[in-house]
Amino acid sequence: MSSGEGAGDQPDDSSKNANATKIALGAAGGLGCLMSPALLLGGVIVIIIIGGFGVLLAPLIALILLFGGGGGGSDPADDANQVVDVLQGDGKGELDPDQVPADLVEPIRNAGAICDVIGPIVIAAQIERESNFNPTLVGPDGSEGISQLPPAVFKTFGEDEDDNGKVSAFDAPDSIMAQGRYLCSLAKEVQGLLDSGQAIGSVLDLTLVAYDAGVDAVRTAGGIPATNQSQGYVVGIRALFAKYQGLGAPPPSFSPTPTPSGTPQETPSGSTE
Repeated sequence: MSSGEGAGDQPDDSSKNANATKIALGAAGGLGCLMSPALLLGGVIVIIIIGGFGVLLAPLIALILLFGGGGGGSDPADDANQVVDVLQGDGKGELDPDQVPADLVEPIRNAGAICDVIGPIVIAAQIERESNFNPTLVGPDGSEGISQLPPAVFKTFGEDEDDNGKVSAFDAPDSIMAQGRYLCSLAKEVQGLLDSGQAIGSVLDLTLVAYDAGVDAVRTAGGIPATNQSQGYVVGIRALFAKYQGLGAPPPSFSPTPTPSGTPQETPSGSTE
């Protein structure tokens, strides 16, 4: 995560990340399929719970992404540097269209072009985090659709994007474009907090927190709140950037996205979304 807290006190963090990742990937390279993605994911959870994500999280995320996708047969050190760069970047890379449902490529790209702060990589990664591309999902807090927007927020930012005569949170294009507009609106508010000195961090990270917890949470904390929920939300989305840029993960298979006539589904019991 690239919040502004303490960034100036440790100027070598990025090089430590890259070096640690090289070492981890180099050591794991000879293990091949014996390196279990589930085991690596467990390692990430342990790091988050025991010591916070810090600089140790990037190598573990890189391992999950690369070994989860088979590594691609390229040099592990180069792969590591590339994944870490994307992880710490601004999410403005080119979207790999094979990583999302074909009928949602255009809406995701359009939503990622509304403002300079939010790119299509961010949109796609956030959708996976929010709903795992389920357009009929109803969250435990009442958030709706593929982008999990509260009804009041969708009412403000939703429009009929596919010209089907209705505006619905359960219509994936409508929801995704509303997501983009809302993120860009939040980014303006966050930039105001940064300009006035009320918060520190990156515009992108704070915007993601604001989407999940509200702008007031950012204002009150003066940045990213020191909670597992907020910090995990940012890290969880950033961890998907490489995937949606086409690095390390094989293309998944998708069924056609259901139309709004589908029955909304509630979040399963025990879900964290």
